[in-house]
Amino acid sequence: MTFSKKRKLILAIETSCDETSVAIVEDEEQILSNVVASQIKSHQRFGGIVPEVASRHHVEQITICIDEALTKANITPTDLSAVAVTYGPGLVGALLIGLSAAKVFAWAHNLPLIPVNHLAGHIYAAKAASKLIFPLLALVVSGGHTELIYMKNNGEYQIIGETRDDAVGEAYDKVGRAMGLNYPSGKEIDEMAHQGKDTFHFPRAMLKDDNFDFSFSGLKSAFVNTVHNAKQREEKLDPLDLAASFQAAVVEVLVAKTLRAAKVMDVKMLIIAGGVAANKGLRKAFRKSVAYDLTSIKLVIPPLNLCGDNAAMIGMVAFAEAMQGYFAKWDLNANSSLAFPKM
Repeated sequence: MTFSKKRKLILAIETSCDETSVAIVEDEEQILSNVVASQIKSHQRFGGIVPEVASRHHVEQITICIDEALTKANITPTDLSAVAVTYGPGLVGALLIGLSAAKVFAWAHNLPLIPVNHLAGHIYAAKAASKLIFPLLALVVSGGHTELIYMKNNGEYQIIGETRDDAVGEAYDKVGRAMGLNYPSGKEIDEMAHQGKDTFHFPRAMLKDDNFDFSFSGLKSAFVNTVHNAKQREEKLDPLDLAASFQAAVVEVLVAKTLRAAKVMDVKMLIIAGGVAANKGLRKAFRKSVAYDLTSIKLVIPPLNLCGDNAAMIGMVAFAEAMQGYFAKWDLNANSSLAFPKM
């Protein structure tokens, strides 16, 4: 199956977690609209994402977002070439809302349905900044994922490294909770880190191990124990130095292992993607290290508005999927544990 219209327009839907998003993407990378309805305020009082609450919000927002995306793009359903939707990984209830909406919309308007892996979306968000050059290596860092993904060609994915416990974003939120910060706390810790110093020298787990995997559980535990022990001794710790020390440990491990993997895999491009790719400290460290140590590799980081979960990135992947003939049947189901193959 191929696109039947001269003007190639895809309506994309993303509901893998706590953002309801719908976008209209034209010709692979031109974003005509990208509507995102955030649920952060609803989940803050719980200190994290509650799946049932997330699903209910998706039900309330999905049709509103579809209408708004079409209106902002000045597009009608008859102009569309296909519908793309995230079918995994993510919260199964949340995924099912988006999947159901995409199926109904595609069936009602006689449009093909394109299934998209959420992590592929984060990688292809880089297309908003640069044409992809293969082979490439992508570091995907978010609240639920920390993975190094090698791509030899367009649409080919292999995991060469991943976290063995906590994802980076998850560690940030747990550390933020220990500091008494509001959820999500990644952005606030990043801002505090720029004002403090690495005085605590937290552990850099697996930094010199002969693999490309990560581990942040020990770092998180070391941080929490430091804070709790200080409270028991009624000792005051500088929160800015705590934040700086935690972030320094995270950034050093991510940068060192990613750059080593890029050298070993002999890639032409390095992509840093996912929600944590918005971290200023991480972006600065990668730019400095690549400029100094990997001058032959092009570093690409998506714009800030495309680092978090959004439907525009799903639409950009969908064009690559469609060109390879990856269309779904009506029995497409959500896959909460969908994963790329491992090398």
